[in-house]
Amino acid sequence: MILWIVFAPVIGAFIVPLLGIYSEKLRNWTSFILVLISFLGSLALLPEVLSGSVINVGRAFPMGMSLSFTADNLAVFMAIVSSLISAIIILYSFGYISHYDNRNEYYLMVVLFLGAMMGIVYSSNLIFLFVFWEITGIVSWRLIGFFREKTDVLLADKAFLVTVFGALLMLIGFISLYKDTGSFDMMAIKHALGTHPLTYITVLLIMAGILSKSATLPFQTWLPDAGVAPSPVTALLHAAVLVKIGVYVFARLFVATFPIASLWHVVVPAIAVASAIIAAGAAMIDTNLKRIIAYSTISQIGFIFFGLASGNVIGVAGGLLYILMHGLAKAGLFLCAGIVEQGTHTKDITKLGGLIKTMPYTAIAFLFCSLSVMGVPPFGGFFSKYMVFMGGLESKQWTISAFFLFAAFFTIIYLFRVFNMVFLGDAKIAAGEKDSLMVGSVMTLAVLSLLGGLFISYPAKFAAIAAMQMMGLK
Repeated sequence: MILWIVFAPVIGAFIVPLLGIYSEKLRNWTSFILVLISFLGSLALLPEVLSGSVINVGRAFPMGMSLSFTADNLAVFMAIVSSLISAIIILYSFGYISHYDNRNEYYLMVVLFLGAMMGIVYSSNLIFLFVFWEITGIVSWRLIGFFREKTDVLLADKAFLVTVFGALLMLIGFISLYKDTGSFDMMAIKHALGTHPLTYITVLLIMAGILSKSATLPFQTWLPDAGVAPSPVTALLHAAVLVKIGVYVFARLFVATFPIASLWHVVVPAIAVASAIIAAGAAMIDTNLKRIIAYSTISQIGFIFFGLASGNVIGVAGGLLYILMHGLAKAGLFLCAGIVEQGTHTKDITKLGGLIKTMPYTAIAFLFCSLSVMGVPPFGGFFSKYMVFMGGLESKQWTISAFFLFAAFFTIIYLFRVFNMVFLGDAKIAAGEKDSLMVGSVMTLAVLSLLGGLFISYPAKFAAIAAMQMMGLK
């Protein structure tokens, strides 16, 4: 099952453009089915991992390398979140991408993106984790520069260079672990290290890769620029896959596997809160709709790092729950922005207004997703944000918690500002909702953001079980 989850989209992605030569509809639905295989396969693993089982498959190779995969609560949780949101994004793409060039390449890259994410999530060998990590970098480079304009290509190059530079530093960190332990297998390294924490330089090198991929200070500048990509791509980058890779690998390596010095439980939240506040401040003054939402992503990623670095179950569980709730809501915001952009042909919020009259469903979806990101009850984002703050207080990080509260207040202001300027007031541009599948996709994400809060006990229990397993308490 794990091999199907990973390799169905990885291998199937290369069949997708061939199908597109004969039938666009067949290509589109094949792309959706390949992603659905990863989602349903991960769901099928859920009962076994919830019972406490850890599933391992793979084959060993010389020099400490092995193509090995592990399914535990953390991996399955992340796989379900990523594949679910990616499937909705592909359905949305049927309408959004239909009139652009390079459609065959688009679907190849999106499906390969999700497959590489599944490879990262389930990999238990650092070298193959790095290989899948770099595949996402190459794919995101092509997708960010999708429209092939000179500026788009330059910004895609920027994103590629920043993330690859961080990835190379991370690889040096992995090689350092191999030098000390003689293996790239995570469990073998864990047993070799015992209770000895990783050296500061090794953690610093790996953190460089994590922070660059998750667009966290000081590597954050590439993510707002990635807004030149099509809206389903930005939703994929910001909500479902790319920036979540960083927080996942942080959870996998530094929470669930390798012991690190207590200093990092202060340093990481400090970096995260600085990133959250700076990005929130930028969102307050920008006028480009997609850049504002991108800055919001950078800010919210800080909250996830804060929860995962708290060192206690409620904070770690809150960080995992935040990944789910932020993914649903932020994907919804970007896809709503895509409907607005295609209808009005502008991303400048100062030129918009009154769209609630002609785009009522998009407006409602944007409002619901915004309320979840803000952390307003009963939306799912409230509970994840609450648990992250409780984790910070339990770890006695009073000052950092106070600064995060300040960043949360900023979130409310800039998202209400966007909603007011885009959807309320007098109409400046006539535009309507033309594609029912696009509108249905954003409404689905909005409803899931609400249902995630109304039925919070289910995802919260899953996150808590995963957190306890990661911390060796179950």
